[in-house]
Amino acid sequence: MNALDDIIESFSRIPGIGKKSAARIAHFLLKSDRSLCERLAHDLSVLHDRIRHCSCCGAYTEDELCPICSDPSRDRHLICVVEQPQDVQTIEAVREYNGVFHVLGGVIAPLEGFGPDQLRLAELIARIQEGEVQEVILATNPTVEGDTTALYIQKILKPMTVTVTRLASGLPVGGDLEYADRLTLARSFRGRSAL
Repeated sequence: MNALDDIIESFSRIPGIGKKSAARIAHFLLKSDRSLCERLAHDLSVLHDRIRHCSCCGAYTEDELCPICSDPSRDRHLICVVEQPQDVQTIEAVREYNGVFHVLGGVIAPLEGFGPDQLRLAELIARIQEGEVQEVILATNPTVEGDTTALYIQKILKPMTVTVTRLASGLPVGGDLEYADRLTLARSFRGRSAL
């Protein structure tokens, strides 16, 4: 195995990139200016040092608070609950939502050994108990695990004085928010309903 095979193998481990795409990327980098490869290598080497989770919502940030949590113009009466940090970026790209977020860090998946205790539910409850939140929007993926997680959250929030809604249908069952087109996601937000 040579250096080209090594880099193709490394790229093909990234979700969504198969062997052919990995080979195209590797060949592109070989044809490109060396400075592009050096910049990419540097950016990858410092990624884990610079990026961390927001201390409030759990999204990715370089600071203690992410730009959304530190923005005073955001509507703090609304919390959109998502599975992963990348879901925040997906929803933000639609420009339909002006509330704040809460990242669970996963979903309830018993077969994978991932239960409610591994989710950031205590932090969500603490944020709601502060008294400012009026609506919690459950934006978990429309999968068996996402639906199970949404139902579990709905159940634990039922005694609280907060409205719980779920994104409307329009997102494909078995799909991820990350791959939804903007129009479908925007319609899902507008058509959300109480649980």
